[in-house]
Amino acid sequence: MPTEKKTFFITGAGRGLGADIARSALAAGHNIVATGRSVQSVEQAVGPHERLLVLPLDITDLTQAQSAVDAAVGRFGRIDVLVNNAGNFIAGFFEELSPAQVQAQVGTLLFGTMNVTRAALPVMRKQRSGQVVSISSAAGIVGQQLCTAYAAGKFGVEGFMESLAEEVEQFGISTTIVVPGFFRTELLTPESTSWSELTIDDYGEQTAQNKTAWDGMNGQQPGDPAKLAEALIGLIDSDEPPARWVAGADAVATVEGKARTLIAQVDAHRALSSSLAHEEVAA
Repeated sequence: MPTEKKTFFITGAGRGLGADIARSALAAGHNIVATGRSVQSVEQAVGPHERLLVLPLDITDLTQAQSAVDAAVGRFGRIDVLVNNAGNFIAGFFEELSPAQVQAQVGTLLFGTMNVTRAALPVMRKQRSGQVVSISSAAGIVGQQLCTAYAAGKFGVEGFMESLAEEVEQFGISTTIVVPGFFRTELLTPESTSWSELTIDDYGEQTAQNKTAWDGMNGQQPGDPAKLAEALIGLIDSDEPPARWVAGADAVATVEGKARTLIAQVDAHRALSSSLAHEEVAA
């Protein structure tokens, strides 16, 4: 049992990583508010428990987010940990993604995360304590083919969370960005992944090949989401939760590679970059 029982508010708890996080937090002795678009799916995924409150939540709806936060406080009196986990994946080359698909992807991953955080922060400020945990992705660190919309949303989450940390630390609120690699969640299932609506001949062969490859990857990802969830609860319960946690050996390699690339790009033009000040400033 934890030294301090906390109240967790978890989005996207109807399946995949969100359900694993909810189950791990319950096993650790915490109170859980588990939310999802389908209450029935959340109840089936997490199971009944006296310390569990299941609520409907479409994270793209700010009014619904506020109602869910109010209900959570009504049941447990506080929110100690917000876990922004809900998300989906709209795959495809940028030109083949419709504008509506791009807006929907960023709307869910970034603005949905902002909606729930916006609703929860006043509670945490009043408490003068709390943790905001957002699930990012290795695709929020390094862009790649077919992930233009997804990466745009996850890169946005990274920037949002880094900046938010500077604003809320004064109120005793900490933040953690989780950067998973490939885990055997349900993100690549038909229920969570959709493909570009448009068709451009120049991309046709590559799109077909990539669909086959991504479909083949589903259920074969190296990471165990149950282990990720258990480790995350341990970090949240620790004395100093990390500002960023890179989860999975593949994610560690990806982030390290990006760090080396950034330094190399800075070094390549360091003298030129450093020569651009007004003369009086340079002097």
